[in-house]
Amino acid sequence: MNRDMRQLAILLMIASSVVISFSGLVVRLLDAGPLVMNFYRALFLMGAIVVLLVLRYRAAAIVRVIGVGWPGLMAGAMLAGAGITFLQSMTHTTVANTLFVLGGIPFVTSGLAWIFLKEKPSRPTLVTMIIAFFGIVIMIGEGFTIGSAYGNLMALMTTFFFSIYAVIVRFNRQVDMLPAILISTVLIMAMTGLTQRGVLPISKDDLWLCLLWGGVMSGFTSASFIVASRHIIAAELTIFMLLEFALGPVWVWLFVNEIPSTWTLTGGALVIVAVLGRSILEFRARSVT
Repeated sequence: MNRDMRQLAILLMIASSVVISFSGLVVRLLDAGPLVMNFYRALFLMGAIVVLLVLRYRAAAIVRVIGVGWPGLMAGAMLAGAGITFLQSMTHTTVANTLFVLGGIPFVTSGLAWIFLKEKPSRPTLVTMIIAFFGIVIMIGEGFTIGSAYGNLMALMTTFFFSIYAVIVRFNRQVDMLPAILISTVLIMAMTGLTQRGVLPISKDDLWLCLLWGGVMSGFTSASFIVASRHIIAAELTIFMLLEFALGPVWVWLFVNEIPSTWTLTGGALVIVAVLGRSILEFRARSVT
């Protein structure tokens, strides 16, 4: 049963990474400003999480939200911090710089998990992390620059915020941490609402796109991450996120005709091969045993 659940967790992470990789395409199609789109994405994500909690626990949903306690509050704060600093990084430095720094998430997560959870990644996992990160470096090509110190700092903070979130969720895997996502959406909406002073105009078309982005894509991805965290270690959880970076430019190319560079395609292919290759080896090893 444990082997089956581990395989299911891997499949969930692969599927959710593919789904959320369409985020870049959605952002390209949106006309709203970054803060406005982030507010409505969080709003619809909150709605999706509320629906999931009610469907699963019905009247006991409120008890489950309260039950996450301080770990849930901390996890929610870290996830909200990651979302806010990511947006700041994307708007204050180059995409290449942000991508390069975020490529370090599996390494930071692995280090924190080793210190606090005593989780030591296997050699194949470490090799996958290194190859995938090398793929990220290739994707960037000549795009990496010194850039804005503030933007680079925000990307670094995103890396640490999300890594801490992953470790907290993994440490509390015996508790349903889905309410932590709910907490993060409330914090993001509050911060964005205050920044915008309550002025959050959005067109009907953009509202539908935010519904797709937050309510469907982010909802599925966030829930999958929580489920998968119960069966695979923290470092492995974050490896699959690199698929999002690799596939994102492909969808923008196919649907918006924003042609990626050869560096981007080559590096992205290396990331995909590394992550999927690791998954295939995992499934083969499990089937043999």
